[in-house]
Amino acid sequence: MSRSHRLFDLMQVLRRHRGTVPGLTLARELGVSLRTIRRDIVTLQAMGADIDGEPGVGYILQPGFLLPPLSFTEEEIQALVAGAQWVSRHTDDALAHAVQNALAKIGGVLPPDLRRGLDDNTFFVGRSEKGSSVVDLAQVRRAMREQRKISITYKDRSGAVSERTIWPIMLGFIDSQRFIAGWCELQGNFRIFQADHVMTVSFLDDHYPGNRRQLVKEWRAQEQHPCKQRDCG
Repeated sequence: MSRSHRLFDLMQVLRRHRGTVPGLTLARELGVSLRTIRRDIVTLQAMGADIDGEPGVGYILQPGFLLPPLSFTEEEIQALVAGAQWVSRHTDDALAHAVQNALAKIGGVLPPDLRRGLDDNTFFVGRSEKGSSVVDLAQVRRAMREQRKISITYKDRSGAVSERTIWPIMLGFIDSQRFIAGWCELQGNFRIFQADHVMTVSFLDDHYPGNRRQLVKEWRAQEQHPCKQRDCG
């Protein structure tokens, strides 16, 4: 591996961990010595990377620094194409459009020999039949970003109909089904709602309290296998 690629990979590892990372962990992930990690950290700092830490403690990368762009590997290109196919064929139209735009932007900066990989037919991802639903998933994602409540009329598995106000925190795509995970004010707990069981939906102006990311952590801590609770409203 060239030194430039190693520096790039080191930046990627630091970004992925987000918190303080011991030097030994970095060395193990990159397959180099601890001494090499220390030298590379000094090099990145000299290039302007805001990396805090010291030997024996660990390192943390502060946001805002970008290395000059490097080319993708063929494996990375294939991973992007396969992921884009899945998003295009299993989510909703807005995300499908967004992922195609993203691939176009990537293609615009790739050298010609790698750009051809974006049109490679190595993988085939089948298209799933999406169930009918009154829920606009693009609107749900916006409500999640803005941490706004959603009011729904919901029919559970037994056929009982109820009015719910939920705090959407996550979307799930399993086979042909779409799920909304969130806090249910009626139940006073986290619940998973099947999108095609939603009879009516209103996106409210009210913000829900707390932080969406923290709510996701609380939900995952509460239920080790939350997807087993699908349609548990």
